[in-house]
Amino acid sequence: MPEERPEVLMAAPLPDFLRQPMEAVYRVCELASSSANVRAIVPLGGTVLSKELLAGFPKLEIISVMGVGYDGVPIPWCKERGIRVTNTPDVLTDDVADIAVALVLMTSRRLIESNRFLHDGKWLSGAFPLAHALRGKVAGILGLGRIGKAIAQRLEAHGMKIAYHGRKPQNAPWNYFDNLKALAAESDFLIVACPGGPGTQKLVNADVLASLGSEGTLINIARGSVVDETALITALENGTIRTAGLDVFEDEPRVPAGLMKCERAVLLPHVGSATHETRRAMANLVLDNLAAHFAGRELITPV
Repeated sequence: MPEERPEVLMAAPLPDFLRQPMEAVYRVCELASSSANVRAIVPLGGTVLSKELLAGFPKLEIISVMGVGYDGVPIPWCKERGIRVTNTPDVLTDDVADIAVALVLMTSRRLIESNRFLHDGKWLSGAFPLAHALRGKVAGILGLGRIGKAIAQRLEAHGMKIAYHGRKPQNAPWNYFDNLKALAAESDFLIVACPGGPGTQKLVNADVLASLGSEGTLINIARGSVVDETALITALENGTIRTAGLDVFEDEPRVPAGLMKCERAVLLPHVGSATHETRRAMANLVLDNLAAHFAGRELITPV
């Protein structure tokens, strides 16, 4: 009698190019139709999996996250129970770094504003106001991981100076700051590229924004939880900082009215890795990790 196919839970809506190959190999279910026989869970990067939810699956062996961020997974709890966790790093590095650079360009050159200016017919009455160049400006990067390094390399090519802050200095050719406020004070653009989770919750707070200053811009392509959104709105309203470019928010897809009404801020609907090429590569990595696990092989990208 053939062995029963492992039951895999989709913890979030998955694209067809991941769901369909999974269905060809596994018994795929959603939460409402799942059973205690679930052996694997596939969430998206922003999916929150509570301990209480996971405890309902006593046969759970692996959580394969389609995303680089896994802050929604209780990692220590999983390790205690021998539940393996994987994610999809590297394959989305370039796309996310490109979005960070795009946000720097859009905020510095006021591209969204100028586009709206043209469409509103205002060019007929005069030229659009001057914006700001990038050359010579300092990009301070919070979190010099794979994505942080890719951002630094791109912005350096634009003539910007690079500085960074993290848990410790790295073998990198850029200035290291052991204090985030000091980095913010030195930066024209403070770029958030660190992981989410309890350790970085609201790390960019009112004091950091005050240090960034009235000529400064905040860019966030990491996790909305890293930035104190209430403090950011206040800083934008009071002119504490000049503007912000955000691809992530605290309570997605809900964006606070205070950010929505700030015409100088550039807001994107979490599209950092949203290309056909990258999402398919992420899906393939999820499938490869699941296949490796159930075949008893070494995982491709274990957390």
